[in-house]
Amino acid sequence: MDRVSSSMRQVSNPLPKVLGRRAGGGGLEAERESFERAQTVSINKAINAQEVAVKEKHARTCILGTHHEKGAQTFWSVVNRLPLSGNAVLCWKFCHVFHKLLRDGHSNVLKDSLRYKNELSDMSRMWGHLSEGYGQLCSIYLKLLRTKMEFHTKNPRFPGNLQMSDRQLDEAGENDVNNFFQLTVEMFDYLECELNLFQTVFSSLDMSRSVSVTAAGQCRLAPLIQVILDCSHLYDYTVKLLFKLHSCLPADTLQGHRDRFLEQFRKLKDLFYRSSNLQYFKRLIQIPQLPENPPNFLRASALSEHISPVVVIPAEASSPDSEPIMDLVEMDTASQSLFDSKFDDIFGSSLGSDPFNFNSQNGMNKHDKDRLIEQLYGEIAALKEELENFKAESARGMMQLRGRASELEAELAEQQHLKQQAQDESEFLRTELEELKKQREDTEKAQRSLTEIERRAQANEQRYSKLKEKYSELVHNHADLLRKNAEVTKQVTAARQAQGDVEREKKELEDSFQRVSEQAQRKSQEQAEVLDTLKRELAASRQELQVLQGTLESSTQAGVEQSTRITGLEQERDSLSQAAERHGEEVAALHAELQQMRDRLGREQESSKMELEMLQAQLRDKESKEQALRQHVAEEQFALLQGTAQEAKRMVQDALSRLEDPAHMACTGSADCLLSRTLAASECVERLQDAHGKYVSDHTAIGSLLPCLALFAHLVSDTLLQGSATSHLAPMEPADRLLEACKQCGSEAVSYLSALQDPGKVKGADCSLLKICLGHISTIGEELRPRGLDVKQEELGDLVDKEMAATAAAIETAAARIEEMLSKARAGDTGVKLEVNERILGSCTGLMQAIRVLVLASKDLQREIVESGRGAASPKEFYAKNSRWTEGLISASKAVGWGATVMVDAADLVVQGKGTFEELMVCSREIAASTAQLVAASKVKADKDSANLCKLQQASRGVNQATASVVASTKAGKSQVEEKDSMDFSSMTLTQIKRQEMDSQVRVLELENQLQKERQKLGELRKKHYELAGVAEGWEDAAD
Repeated sequence: MDRVSSSMRQVSNPLPKVLGRRAGGGGLEAERESFERAQTVSINKAINAQEVAVKEKHARTCILGTHHEKGAQTFWSVVNRLPLSGNAVLCWKFCHVFHKLLRDGHSNVLKDSLRYKNELSDMSRMWGHLSEGYGQLCSIYLKLLRTKMEFHTKNPRFPGNLQMSDRQLDEAGENDVNNFFQLTVEMFDYLECELNLFQTVFSSLDMSRSVSVTAAGQCRLAPLIQVILDCSHLYDYTVKLLFKLHSCLPADTLQGHRDRFLEQFRKLKDLFYRSSNLQYFKRLIQIPQLPENPPNFLRASALSEHISPVVVIPAEASSPDSEPIMDLVEMDTASQSLFDSKFDDIFGSSLGSDPFNFNSQNGMNKHDKDRLIEQLYGEIAALKEELENFKAESARGMMQLRGRASELEAELAEQQHLKQQAQDESEFLRTELEELKKQREDTEKAQRSLTEIERRAQANEQRYSKLKEKYSELVHNHADLLRKNAEVTKQVTAARQAQGDVEREKKELEDSFQRVSEQAQRKSQEQAEVLDTLKRELAASRQELQVLQGTLESSTQAGVEQSTRITGLEQERDSLSQAAERHGEEVAALHAELQQMRDRLGREQESSKMELEMLQAQLRDKESKEQALRQHVAEEQFALLQGTAQEAKRMVQDALSRLEDPAHMACTGSADCLLSRTLAASECVERLQDAHGKYVSDHTAIGSLLPCLALFAHLVSDTLLQGSATSHLAPMEPADRLLEACKQCGSEAVSYLSALQDPGKVKGADCSLLKICLGHISTIGEELRPRGLDVKQEELGDLVDKEMAATAAAIETAAARIEEMLSKARAGDTGVKLEVNERILGSCTGLMQAIRVLVLASKDLQREIVESGRGAASPKEFYAKNSRWTEGLISASKAVGWGATVMVDAADLVVQGKGTFEELMVCSREIAASTAQLVAASKVKADKDSANLCKLQQASRGVNQATASVVASTKAGKSQVEEKDSMDFSSMTLTQIKRQEMDSQVRVLELENQLQKERQKLGELRKKHYELAGVAEGWEDAAD
């Protein structure tokens, strides 16, 4: 290229422009045919009917082909000729290669593939009818690819490999909770298809054998690498989106999302665990492990505990990716050497001052010159196209390196997290060991207590033996008593038989009574005596029998009690023996568990030590790689800075060009808007200067400089356009000065941005002249502002402070006057009047104190409103900007001060007996209304969560309660003071009563007429007051 350019510069006359490219057309067509031939070979090698995994180099060639032609036309033209519907293995490998192209191919692969989406659906339904072999696998895989295409079509912000930052994820949802909700549902559907393929592949394999080392098993397992990469990103994004949704929506609304996430979490965790144990995946990919428990979305702080799962592809598995870049470099070198050889063949190898020999060949044919020039243009175009291809491949290599760097950083973070978990687990085991020691001490105490229990059990056995002997003795006594009872029963039977004999003899004596009366009387007396004796003996026998029965029952009851007691003691002894046995078993189990914990702790310490050494070695390796990456990233960062500065420079130049555009002459603007834009631009320049200083000291701090540059270009361009628009309404001299200042400001901005693009001038770039230009524009804008506004600002600001101070002073004066009236009433009044005056004046004092608290709260809230709303402006400017609100605040303050004064005057007249209670009640209600107006005027611009607003509302409620207290005390005093007529009509005649009735009716009609007139008068007064207040506060102007 240097030789061509030097030769072209030596031509004295400009060369004619040749439109045709006859010589270069054939070379491009040949290159296209060669590319299509190479792609066809690679695609046919990658997608074949052999049941082996797709080779990585063939798939990588297909991916590079999509980047070369910026699409997938060649891929689909070759695939359409393959019998995908006739061979399941061929269709399965096609799905694998197509999945790789959607992930890592050019962005136009998705656009070129959408036209074949219906064919993929038909093929999925066709393969779904086969229940064996690869039929179901192909059906589910085709459904997954269709879902992936639909997801990326609906969400074009997501790249094919799903790698996004948190900021890009927020931008994808456009900060709208509805978009985030729908996006979460689509990710659930996407992840569901991925998990279905995952589970179907595992269920089709015989896991009892080492299927991952066979060619057929690897053919089925190879596409799962792409599935694992997709699942890790989808899981991470769903977790972050669910935390974001829970911060905006109620938990009940998201119950379905949480249930679906928990189900997919369990499936994904199980599949990751099963995949990590397969030998095939261990050498190709490092699969992350999900946490034991799913995230708790109901606790917002749990988001900080979430660690994004990172899938790491080892260096030996990803190293072939660098081959295409080297091939491109070699191809570029070969193309350059080819061009040089062609150049030498055409023009010769002479490097003299006249390589074309124009001076010695003045008679050359013009057609030959045109042909040579045309050939040169063709070669230049081919070289430019090759250079563009090289740049595209270099950019892709850079993106891969960045992705690798981010993966290494994520892996490092995960390893550090694992290290922290190991340390925490060691600490937990140490704590558990201490607890086991404490349990051992408790066990020893239990053994000592068991010994004491055994000693007590022996004492209880001795006591039991003694009780048993006593029980035997009681049983023997009980038997003796039973024998005695039997003897007594026999005696009673004999006595009853004797009594029967006596009765028979009595009958015999009665029959012979007449014959031997004397002998009968004598015998009857004897028999009566004998009968009495027998009755006494029978009664004594019955008493003795009752005593024996009572003794027998008591002995029986004592025996039962002894038996129950003995049974309880035996049960207690058995329970104590069983408890002792259990304690012994528990002690033995604790000893065994302690030994197991010690062994486990030792093994885990050794494994943790080995893992720590391994992690340290990996860390040192990564540090060396990161050092090389930092240099590359620094170069890329400066390239980003140059690109951003170039775009900012183009934006400022566009604004400068629009200053002279006639179409912009109709645009007008105000000086206030210009000042606001100038202020924002000045602040942005300050931030840009700080960010530039940080970048100069540390080149890695480019993250704050690039956003400042974009905002700087926008604000400076806006300031220039606003200054031009403002000059269109300004007088001629200030307008010229303002326009000249805008042009100078734009020139300084362009110079500063140009310095940022030069590596030698980036450190010395200074924007101080730009700040001076912005200050000049701000000064001219201040001159163009209307002057009457300043006076009004000062008047409004001072008037608000004066009215609030006057209101506070009026309240203090009113409170002092009430105290004075109360002192005079106590000195001069007695009885009911003193009681009424004290009650009324006390309630008025309470009302004044409540109003004082409300006024102070209103001042605090007003000060907070001004400080939060004025920004960089002064309080007076804030009052002027919000003049309607300020005038309402002034009106409310006046009303409160006037109401306090009037109420004190009314209270003074009531205490002196010259006023009415109704007037005092009306004044109290009026002052309550005035305070309500003050509260409304104060809270209209306040923040609803402001603490001062809560104080003001509480003070307003206090004023209402104090007003109610004044009205209640006034009514009570009125009922005590007023004298009621006794209405005694007993001495009046019928005529007099009739006359009094007519007089009362006339009086009622007169009073009703007066009441109606007063109400009409009150309505007119309120209407007039409303009109006057509207004129005073400018309501009509605001309505116009």
